[in-house]
Amino acid sequence: MITIQDAFDKFKSRLELTVREQEDASRRHQEIRDYLTGKFEINRDFLTGSYARWTKTKPLKDVDIFFVLGKKERGYRDQHPSVVLEKFRDALAEKYGKDRVFLGRRSVQVDFGVQVVEDQTNDQVMSVDVVPSFAKGPHYEIPDRTTGSWVMTDPEVHAELATKANKAFSEEWKPLVKMIKKWNQAAGTPVKPGFLLEVLALDLFVPEFSGGYPYELKGFFATAADRIKGTWSDPAKLGPPVSDQMDEARASVARGTLLAAEESVTRAIRLAKEGRQGAALQEWRKLFGPLFPLS
Repeated sequence: MITIQDAFDKFKSRLELTVREQEDASRRHQEIRDYLTGKFEINRDFLTGSYARWTKTKPLKDVDIFFVLGKKERGYRDQHPSVVLEKFRDALAEKYGKDRVFLGRRSVQVDFGVQVVEDQTNDQVMSVDVVPSFAKGPHYEIPDRTTGSWVMTDPEVHAELATKANKAFSEEWKPLVKMIKKWNQAAGTPVKPGFLLEVLALDLFVPEFSGGYPYELKGFFATAADRIKGTWSDPAKLGPPVSDQMDEARASVARGTLLAAEESVTRAIRLAKEGRQGAALQEWRKLFGPLFPLS
């Protein structure tokens, strides 16, 4: 029977992006870029978000594509943020169909209709989030139709912080973040947005890496449960709090789910110590879903 360590090594590998997934993300990026450059003046565009930070979990969806608009589009900056998002939605709907394009809070999602079987998508990207933006000094402004304001952000700063944290944690910070995001997904997404888990991880995973995933996860879930109701600022120190979606009710649900996760990890650790390897693996599978191996 597979050991717990071997199971985690295999799980870690399964969460890594394959070459085919990266090629499909690049293809979708190119396809959308080529199309939108005929609709808007675009100075720069790049893949960003958790995909670019290598903290994206499976299945691969909501890959962020950042579009920095040119001077001809500055009129949108003086209007309500929903205007530019609606224009992007309408443009993308012409290509992909109205039933595949949706308005988000700060982006427009394009769903490619990819089927998921046990968290697998045959190495295809399920969807992308198209983010219109304007440069502001060395940073960017993006539209937020929920608040009706333009908010500052810098995904490149976020990427630098993630790289620094990963290096300090023996290159295990990003794999652990992907595991935690997989838990969040399997648990019904109690923590929103997923980026909040990364922000928590920047603070809660203290170097050096202990060498064991189970105890690192146990510590994370326990401490996150205690602190999920707090305010978590943008790590780039530019935009609104990353935790602004977590009102009292949502934070209470998330706290309960995090505590349940910590209890599940404790059971899995105890079962392994008792020599009940199969039962321990099943406990981990319940926590993370079908990508966690049993053999």
